[in-house]
Amino acid sequence: MNLVTTILAIAIALSVILATVSFWLPQMYPDHEKLSPYECGFDPLGSARLPFSLRFFLVAILFLLFDLEIALLLPLPWGDQLLSPLYTFLWASAILALLTLGLIYEWTQGGLEWAE
Repeated sequence: MNLVTTILAIAIALSVILATVSFWLPQMYPDHEKLSPYECGFDPLGSARLPFSLRFFLVAILFLLFDLEIALLLPLPWGDQLLSPLYTFLWASAILALLTLGLIYEWTQGGLEWAE
């Protein structure tokens, strides 16, 4: 019971110290942009029909695509417990090869360029 009390006391003390430091440490210098409800660079009082860059959406979709394909590799460390870990290695290699080829294709086609 003494160990539980000690751990609980340490956790509470650490939480109080971190909360106090995070409250007093940051230096806040609010300006007009920080006080506005939108920090995305658009004028919140202007027209909502401003043209948006299609290149931005393409890069965002590419990021999501590569991010989701990388998520397929997350169970890889548990793959060595299967009956044949060679299949897991082959599938992971195929996914990485597909990612690499897709990245090379997008790079050569200019899909990652912000300016033309």
